[in-house]
Amino acid sequence: MPLPRARPQGEAPAPVIELEQVGKSYRAGALDVAALRGVSTSIAAGEYVAVVGPSGSGKSTLMHIIGCLDVLTSGTYRLSGEDVSTMTEVELAEIRNRRIGFVFQQFNLLPSLSAWRNVELPLVYRGERRDVRRRRAVRALERVGLADRVEHRPGELSGGQQQRVAVARALVGDPSLILADEPTGNLDSTATRDVLDLFDELHDSGRTIVLITHEQEVAARARRVLHIRDGLIESDSTTGATSPPATGPQPTGTSAAGTAARR
Repeated sequence: MPLPRARPQGEAPAPVIELEQVGKSYRAGALDVAALRGVSTSIAAGEYVAVVGPSGSGKSTLMHIIGCLDVLTSGTYRLSGEDVSTMTEVELAEIRNRRIGFVFQQFNLLPSLSAWRNVELPLVYRGERRDVRRRRAVRALERVGLADRVEHRPGELSGGQQQRVAVARALVGDPSLILADEPTGNLDSTATRDVLDLFDELHDSGRTIVLITHEQEVAARARRVLHIRDGLIESDSTTGATSPPATGPQPTGTSAAGTAARR
């Protein structure tokens, strides 16, 4: 799977996500409920950002806006410099399919399909040939340490392995932006560590990662943390977290977390 080229030394990363006074309201009976109330922030290419907040804080709504899964009520959202509000449904679908990889708390795997058949689905929607789909799906599974599970169905995999299949599905289209909404919420501590190790590896390869969580321990693995409460960003800080520098693409079928993936 091709990796982004390194930026020339000293060149400032361009903003991928720019939010200006973004608001989002929902109708609940006779009431308008504000989920977001004037959120402003930017995220540069290659950043690893955690969005942290309690239940009902607006963090998942924010991810849905960033992922072009929902529309804002007010304000401006620019994705790679493009005003999302001016895009058609077809253009938004194209962005979701080609530029963004999604990982959710629920694995959202089809139980009747093998791992590789689940991973190939974004490529099916692109109209790719079957041989291309299988090759890329298997390569993505190899990258997350599941080379020996490509024909297994979800019911034959552990929770951690199912989430790795979901991560492989997010990666198969080679997106530059990964959005993860509570990706470790259904995992035990060992599987959580393995998935977060994989996110470290993806960040080192140059991808932009936005991770939604309510767990401080998970957020600490990111390089920057946005705290959100009552639809507003309360604080924006760096964590000081570091990981080994990328040394180039891993050989096919290996990953930093590959040996643990069989748990």
